[in-house]
Amino acid sequence: MLIPKGALVISCQARADNPLHGPVYMSAMAQAAEAGGARGIRANGEADVAAIRAVTKLPIIGIAKVWDDRFPVYITPGFEQAAQVARAGADIVGIDATPRPRNGEPVDRLIGRIKAELGREVFADIATLEEGRAAQAAGATYVATTLAGYTEETASHKTGGPDLELLSALVAEVPVPIVAEGRFDTPERVAEAFRRGAHAVVVGTAVTNPREITKKFVQAIS
Repeated sequence: MLIPKGALVISCQARADNPLHGPVYMSAMAQAAEAGGARGIRANGEADVAAIRAVTKLPIIGIAKVWDDRFPVYITPGFEQAAQVARAGADIVGIDATPRPRNGEPVDRLIGRIKAELGREVFADIATLEEGRAAQAAGATYVATTLAGYTEETASHKTGGPDLELLSALVAEVPVPIVAEGRFDTPERVAEAFRRGAHAVVVGTAVTNPREITKKFVQAIS
């Protein structure tokens, strides 16, 4: 088990339109997160993963985002992307483990190939309890609430905060480490996730996206 129980994992990602986009900035962000006490990093793309691997020994959850208008799944949709981040130094490969259409193999086959051919643990991003059960049955090492509120099925239930009810249900019914991720934007919400039995919590925007943090302050005073 690479991600220790009680760990705070920091998602170091910046899209192309963000001034912090690129491996130089993301590796610096990862170093800052480690200095602050993070015990794992989530990163997107082989360039960022490789740069972060060069500056830290923390476990890295590597993903590869591929946007394609034909498919709703964009987080590591196939084995090719999984292999890229594994070669770059990711210890764990994160995938969209929902059953939605993707440009890649079915979820159960993808999980099996990552474990057997790449020798990596699998971090399954899901949106519902049923998807969490299926990911665990297919062999995922971790199941995470990352996509709750971001799929067609769950969009109507999305709130300004994390889906704590899904977290509790997963902890009660899915016998693998459950990771809380998605809209955990305050220390209090992170603490509540651990009270509900989360193995670890992933925080992204609230720590690593100064543009969005600034927007929240500006909106509050407007």
